[in-house]
Amino acid sequence: MALGGFTAPWWFALLLVLGVLAGGYVWAQVRRRRNVMRFTNLELLEKVAPRRQGWYRHLPAALLGVALLLLTVSLAGPTTTERVPRNRAVVMLAIDVSLSMKATDVQPTRLEAAQVAARSFVDDLTPGVNLGLVTFAGTATVLVSPTTDREGVRQAIDGLRLAESTATGDAIVACLNTIEQFGKVLAGAEGPPPARIVLMTDGKEMTGTTTASAAARDAAKARIPISTISFGTSGGVVDIEGKRVPVPVDDDAMREIAEISGGEFHKAASAEQLHRVYDTLGEQIGYENKQIDASRPWVVLGTLSAIVAVGAALLTGGRIP
Repeated sequence: MALGGFTAPWWFALLLVLGVLAGGYVWAQVRRRRNVMRFTNLELLEKVAPRRQGWYRHLPAALLGVALLLLTVSLAGPTTTERVPRNRAVVMLAIDVSLSMKATDVQPTRLEAAQVAARSFVDDLTPGVNLGLVTFAGTATVLVSPTTDREGVRQAIDGLRLAESTATGDAIVACLNTIEQFGKVLAGAEGPPPARIVLMTDGKEMTGTTTASAAARDAAKARIPISTISFGTSGGVVDIEGKRVPVPVDDDAMREIAEISGGEFHKAASAEQLHRVYDTLGEQIGYENKQIDASRPWVVLGTLSAIVAVGAALLTGGRIP
């Protein structure tokens, strides 16, 4: 019998009528008592009048009042908030596979830790969500188009391979184009399905035909938020052709992309933190809170109260109130 709001609160005006009825009942009881006191022949009154009952003679009226109160609440259309799974949403998971992902500041490497966390995200995501996968280094590649079949996404994650450079903006554009194409197929009376991009990267944008900030603005126009995950530490290094190259994460760039697109920024400096971030995103993406009708319990209790009121009236007075 939870309450989260009412769809037709004007029905509460009936409570005024209920108040009038309660006042009329009290007035009738007082008037009845006065009429009894005016009867001068008390011996005759005792013989002809029924034996006076106790407080329980008011029980039927009280139960009937409760029933009317409960039914009035049900007419007002009470609602409650319920967590329900999304069935039309589209999520594009974009994973950085640049050479910096072989850094070992996150054990065993950034890439392997990311693969484990991504597989867990895929396994736990609501089955009704359409999930796609994009990888990016010097270019962006759509490995899996949005689908509810998780096996293809898992296999693609297992087969990730590293490449040079980082084209973050192109990855966002690839996700947006995929979402647009898929939305045309899935769109119905409700319009395009809700969509989101989950972008995980560990480094600074280095190349691409579209900058990350420009792509983020395009996402904002399309109302597709980007949840960014900055993965790794500031002390990460990789060996490239015998040279140790620093590969610190670029938190500022990831935070900017999230803010421009209307998404959220997440920082993950370890495999455990990355798991927690993916768990949080899975809850946000896979489920939504909806207001649903909650009038049924009120109708049931109101009806039961009315039935009990009738039964109590028959037992105490031999008639229906």
